[in-house]
Amino acid sequence: MTLSSMVVSRDWQEVSVLECILGGLHMDVAVESEPQRALARLTKSKVDALIVDCDLNGTGQFFRELQREAPRASTVPLVIMGGPHGKHDMEGTGAMFAFDKPISVEQAVRTLSAARNMILDGRLRYHRAGLEAPVTLTGPHQKRAGGKLINLSQGGLQVRMENGFDASEASRVAFALPGTKCGMKAEVEVAWSDNRGNLGIRFLNMTSEMKHTLRVWLAQQYFAH
Repeated sequence: MTLSSMVVSRDWQEVSVLECILGGLHMDVAVESEPQRALARLTKSKVDALIVDCDLNGTGQFFRELQREAPRASTVPLVIMGGPHGKHDMEGTGAMFAFDKPISVEQAVRTLSAARNMILDGRLRYHRAGLEAPVTLTGPHQKRAGGKLINLSQGGLQVRMENGFDASEASRVAFALPGTKCGMKAEVEVAWSDNRGNLGIRFLNMTSEMKHTLRVWLAQQYFAH
């Protein structure tokens, strides 16, 4: 799955630079030269990153309408700051990143990479990878029970357990990430359970190394679909 972006600009020299950079970051690029057409498009489809040339006439009204009519938490407005007459107050635009024109490739790569990482972090925070893998829960006095891992996210996992294990007592989980040799262990708590043996489990404590490994693995699964 590829991230998407929209560039709102008529400065084709700058647009071509952005298309090259965004392509290198594996982001699809749509270009709109008219702010109103861009707004209409945003109300119909989701865009991860919005890049606006503030030298373009009508961008002030565009930002006001965007915030009023098409609020999108997953869209990150990136403002290309133009000349003195084209600059807007950052708070008024809702922008989280900015860079100047003419575009410095080094600065644009750094800014757009930071934005992409933020977008991806937001996506992966809620992404659940479906899978089937063995899992072991541990309770008091090292009592263990095996089960099946159903799905996995950065925040926790869903499992289906065998009979005879008191789900409320689960305090640790252990499993291996499919396709890797990485054994994962974490302190957990049970968030919910049902009468069919399904448990929703929340991670409480995991080493920073395991958190990184899990995040990378989830990102690989996310972009594989």
